[in-house]
Amino acid sequence: MTPRQNRMVFVGLIVLGVAGAVVLGLRAFNENIVYYVTPSEVLADATTAGKSFRLGGMVKQGSVQREEGSMQVRFVATDFDHDMPVTYTGVLPDLFREGQGVIARGKIVDGTFVAEEVLAKHDEKYMPPEMAEKLKKEHDGKLPVATPQ
Repeated sequence: MTPRQNRMVFVGLIVLGVAGAVVLGLRAFNENIVYYVTPSEVLADATTAGKSFRLGGMVKQGSVQREEGSMQVRFVATDFDHDMPVTYTGVLPDLFREGQGVIARGKIVDGTFVAEEVLAKHDEKYMPPEMAEKLKKEHDGKLPVATPQ
């Protein structure tokens, strides 16, 4: 092989190596992205059982229950179509309250979402964007308020 052919083979191997590294990096990135799902999506998809995922919704009015002398909190996350009971043991964010948007990371155990982490947004009008769009479509462009049942 001539020196020119040797250089072309070398350049080709470098390009293949870089392309392979990019493909592997993107694949790993996509597998580690954790999107949130709404209670309706969780109830419609049986494959969520046993897997860790993020649950997004609103904290239903009147649903927050704290056990006396314990760090355990129970509440209901809702997307105004379906509700999902949530339990969490730990300190909740200061801005966590009923009627606010919440995203919790955890797993479903015996029909209850057991959260490892709970996040609350600082803006009192926060709602996950996908949920806001869905609710506006279903309620003639107005966002409903979570009411006790």
